Amino acid sequence: MKIALGGDHRGAAAAKQLAESLKARGHDVVVAGMLSGETCDYPIPAHQVGTLVAAGKAERGILICGTGIGTCIAANKVKGVRAALVHDELTAQISRSHNDANIICLSADLLGQRLIEKITDVWLVSPFEGGRHARRLRRVAAMEEGKDPAATD
Repeated sequence: MKIALGGDHRGAAAAKQLAESLKARGHDVVVAGMLSGETCDYPIPAHQVGTLVAAGKAERGILICGTGIGTCIAANKVKGVRAALVHDELTAQISRSHNDANIICLSADLLGQRLIEKITDVWLVSPFEGGRHARRLRRVAAMEEGKDPAATD
């Protein structure tokens, strides 16, 4: 799978380690941003990863910052992105099965590297269930277009 991966300065070390792990498991990883550890404002990697995913240049995206909150807020400003803040395997699975999240946002400060990798593994293999969840996502897409989601089936 082609995965766009990025992070700010607080997520750089965890993102680098995750990139190597994903590559070792056969994924094509596109690193967005520097991951140098130098100060980096989280909207920059969030925009880069979000743009790659929304344009179809990556199938999924992963963002890592201090808490995951900033990158999640910023990534969701990119039209077509469904970024989810994930903190364990259950939220990873639900973000895919119910929300068809195409980007996950993780906390470098609160999650250890082993848990980051376990979360990512679950997220990458979890399918979207469709059904009633697809209707809800159509309503979210309507909101991106400035429409009332209640008027969307």
